[in-house]
Amino acid sequence: MCRILGTIAAGAARPDPAELAAVSARQRHGGPDEHHVLSGPGWSLGCDRLAVTDPCGGRQPYRLPHLPGILAVLNGEIYNHTELRRRLAARGHRFPDRCDGTLLPALYAEYGPAFAEHLDGMFAVAILDLRPARAQLVLAVDDMGMKPIHLHHDPTDGSTRFASEIPALLAFEGVRIAPREDALDTVLATRTSFSARTALDGIDVLPPGATALVRPGCAPVVRRRAPHAARPLGDTQDVLRHEVRRLATADVPVCAVTSGGLDSGLVTALAAEHARETDAPPLHTFHLAYRGKWPDSEAAYARSVARRARTVHHEVVVDPDEIPSLLTRTVRHLGQPNADPIALSTYALFRAVRENGFTVALTGDGADELFGGYDRMRAALTAPAGIDWAGAYADALSAAPRLLREHLYTSSYAAFIADHGSAADRIEQELRSADAAGGDRVTALSAFETRWRLPAYHLRRVDHLSMAWAVEARMPFCQPGVVTHARSLPAAARHGKPALYEAGAELLPAAVLNRPKQPFTLPVAAMLAPGGPLLDTVRELLSPARLVLGGKVRADRVQKLLARHLQRPNQHAAMALWGLAVHELWTEVVQGMRIPAGCAA
Repeated sequence: MCRILGTIAAGAARPDPAELAAVSARQRHGGPDEHHVLSGPGWSLGCDRLAVTDPCGGRQPYRLPHLPGILAVLNGEIYNHTELRRRLAARGHRFPDRCDGTLLPALYAEYGPAFAEHLDGMFAVAILDLRPARAQLVLAVDDMGMKPIHLHHDPTDGSTRFASEIPALLAFEGVRIAPREDALDTVLATRTSFSARTALDGIDVLPPGATALVRPGCAPVVRRRAPHAARPLGDTQDVLRHEVRRLATADVPVCAVTSGGLDSGLVTALAAEHARETDAPPLHTFHLAYRGKWPDSEAAYARSVARRARTVHHEVVVDPDEIPSLLTRTVRHLGQPNADPIALSTYALFRAVRENGFTVALTGDGADELFGGYDRMRAALTAPAGIDWAGAYADALSAAPRLLREHLYTSSYAAFIADHGSAADRIEQELRSADAAGGDRVTALSAFETRWRLPAYHLRRVDHLSMAWAVEARMPFCQPGVVTHARSLPAAARHGKPALYEAGAELLPAAVLNRPKQPFTLPVAAMLAPGGPLLDTVRELLSPARLVLGGKVRADRVQKLLARHLQRPNQHAAMALWGLAVHELWTEVVQGMRIPAGCAA
């Protein structure tokens, strides 16, 4: 697990070493163990390493003596590296260590840009081919988009730059900061940027399961690969058990994040089972709560899961007075606005994981998207004829539903969004098109959730905020075996997670199996109530002077929304206010991303 960076351009100019050092420094928190950057005429390639597999080997960028001119860097884990190493060794390749990424130059030499089709894992890979007449940069990310690559192509000089994180990419001198005009609408409509776009104009993220070819002086050519093939392994519990055991094996300490829900509970139970059967030390589990009495606390459920699984349980308690500071840090690390309050909890939780000596943490992310766990899915599948289920689905994704957004916008911003379209419009169109094509709605919803929302909304957040503390988050539900199994189930079994409840029947406490669904998040409505720890921060960010200067929302209507919420706190108003505040803070933070890298960490 690492942070990677690089450039490719036409011409013989060598990249400035000071500039490359500044880029690396912006993401060094995710790779504190080792740092190397190589450069030459028109190219650079670098890595900040978090040592997980073969900590004493695996020097990046990877180079093999018998393959001069091929360099590689890896962010992530290749779980089938032992099998690939045997196959490549049979073809005459030799490797200096057992690090998973060491085989990448040989894999590329054998298969060219199709090398990623052979990888099973979570990965963002960059291959630089410097052989005469073949010069190109090849970038690839895993099928689910667990590990991101952010790209910037400059059409004026033909150069392409990439980095694992947006703040690092902005440290390249050739990358200009240009917030997208529709960023606020996107934050309110979908909570974060979907698809390959980010909140910054000119910066894209490589889509899940994609490979990009970049030749010197040319724009990246992006193509999607066929999904990695996975063999059926039995029922849901067997498939998940297999993936948990693979991911619970590491050369560094492994723990689990236990929210108290079904998905993380299954991962916890199976990881604890694996530890006992392999005579490993007991599994450690982590749960986050906020000091004081707040609604919807899951601490009791998490303790119940831990007792049943016989783990060493850590209940991390955060002082609510720290929340304003956590907000600024999470916005800075994400590099673009994410209006889900869960971001703060995620950041604080992985901080505790690292402070307790763990480098790898197993999580339950991805289960709801694959097994149909969201209430909005249930509502869409049971909507009677004539009901605008796609519009209701899009509203369920939002921080502020369409009518409220349109009420808050200034006339000029509303006209801009009407002319250019909203992210919500694009979502509704995709869902309606799939419905009109006659396919089953379960498959259409799951495809949308896994292809667009999961990588942008969940996986990017988990990646950035775990790596902010040099923790590798591993997600068994996102592995090819589980994905293939989930998609092979009949439609009825992908609605309401019946397969997961069946899998957990003998592993989890009845209280956890029978509880209502609830996300791991921050009680934002209560914390924005009178006297709450978030109120002063949100009031400052949404001051009339700031909003009038931005020119996108009507300050008087925002103030009325806040006043109504304070009179009668509710989740819908709180989420809209939170989304507005996060966008305001992001516009402030992004302007400071050009300051020296050491000050921006």
